[in-house]
Order: sequence, then C-alpha cells, then structure tokens
Amino acid sequence: MSTETETEQAETVATDESSTPAAAPEQVAVAEQPAKKPRAPRAQSTAKKTRTVELTLTVTGTAEGEWQAELSQGGKRVLQGLSVPAAAVSRAAAELHEDISKAIETVIDAAREQHRARMEELEAELSKVKAALADLQEG
Repeated sequence: MSTETETEQAETVATDESSTPAAAPEQVAVAEQPAKKPRAPRAQSTAKKTRTVELTLTVTGTAEGEWQAELSQGGKRVLQGLSVPAAAVSRAAAELHEDISKAIETVIDAAREQHRARMEELEAELSKVKAALADLQEG
C-alpha cells in the first residue's frame, strides 16, 4: 500500500507542478500590462460664474400708435410709462424676431391707416374752412 500512496503523492506533485507552469504565464501576462494611473483630481475652474440678471421689458401700444415701455427687475418696477416712438418699437421688434416684427407691424400699420383717414378728414374740413374764409374776405 505504501507504493500506491507514494504513487498517488507523486501524481499529486506532478499535477501540482504541471499546473504551476500554466499559472506562471498568466501571472507574467498580467505583470506585463501597464498599471492604470489613477485619475488626477479635476482642477477647479478659475472662470467667474456667470450671474444672470432678469429684466422684463413690457412694451404696450394703442390703436392710435402711441407706445410706452415699462422695465421691471425682480418684480420691482425700474421704469414706468416711458414714451417710445413707434419707429423705435418697429426697429427693436425687427432685431428680436421676424414673428414679433410681423405682429407689431400689423398694429403699427393699423395705426398708420387710422391716422391717414383722420388726416384726410381734417384736410377736407380745412379746405371747407379756407373756402368759407375766402368768401368772407371778398365782400
């Protein structure tokens, strides 16, 4: 029996030795791979944080073509009832967006038409007054 035990031990040693060389190349392969460098901590930005300022500009117009502006900051009115020319409103709207410009131009065009009609009425009335005055001077 001792021969069988010695044979078993010899086989075990041979098995252990044969498994050792197989493990060695794996260890060598792992050792040959470069070690990953730990990431460097991210540097803090030196740029200033952008501070936003919220301003609300409200432009209101009438059918007669009179425009006013109001400026608010954080719910507090900074300017109120500031008279603004229609031409300036039109230019500003054109700079902002085409759709805004179209909407405002519609209001301004209606005001122009209303003023033209009023001007024609006044010119007709002025013509009548001039004619009446001319009749009074002849006599």
